[in-house]
Amino acid sequence: MMEYTKQIKLYSGKAKTVYTTNDSKLLILHFRDDTSAFDGGKTEQFSKKGEINNKFNAFIMEKLDQVGIPTHFEKLIGPQESLVKNLEMLPIECVVRNIATGSLCRRLGVQDGEDLEPPIFEFFLKNDTLHDPMINEYHIETFGWATKNQVEQMKIYTFRVNDFLKKLFLDAGLLLVDYKLEFGDYQGQLILGDEFTPDGCRLWDIETRKKLDKDRFRHGLGGLIEAYEEVARRIGTLL
Repeated sequence: MMEYTKQIKLYSGKAKTVYTTNDSKLLILHFRDDTSAFDGGKTEQFSKKGEINNKFNAFIMEKLDQVGIPTHFEKLIGPQESLVKNLEMLPIECVVRNIATGSLCRRLGVQDGEDLEPPIFEFFLKNDTLHDPMINEYHIETFGWATKNQVEQMKIYTFRVNDFLKKLFLDAGLLLVDYKLEFGDYQGQLILGDEFTPDGCRLWDIETRKKLDKDRFRHGLGGLIEAYEEVARRIGTLL
């Protein structure tokens, strides 16, 4: 069995680092203990966070694969590292909102906590310098960020993810409030190329609406790691 080793640091984001490997088709995704909010304006390290997110993400990716969502995830290779496919990423974030909160309330003046039926789908340009501005399908086509077929496939996959994960979390007494996904091309196939952890989604307790995601860090509520561990235990992730 081939052993995959780190080669060159390809990208370092707010909480993850990506390395090339001795196989050009595969990368190593390292989940760090770093936590960031407000475009890097607030940062902190939390012991065990990288390990929790790595295992949480692996659990979700394996579940999505079982329901026909192709992902970049290959396997866990360490406490904070996973092996993933090397994609040509699209510079687009797909956001689904099931409950109104955060920026949606600020932009549109809607009530925080309002259930959204049908869910709202939004595109954002992945660009830290520009603070990830909202875009639409005309921007995407005009500037060549994705093809029409890729746009339609991203929407199909994102809503399929929503249908599946809403039930998975609901069965664990959790509300999937909103989340973002990113996609990329792998040998001509569009596949999910993102993580799915409490860093990139909002999860609330169904009874109390207690926040069990990165909003605990954003809003200084404390108990970030305890919240992540609680979510993991509820959905059956082995930590």
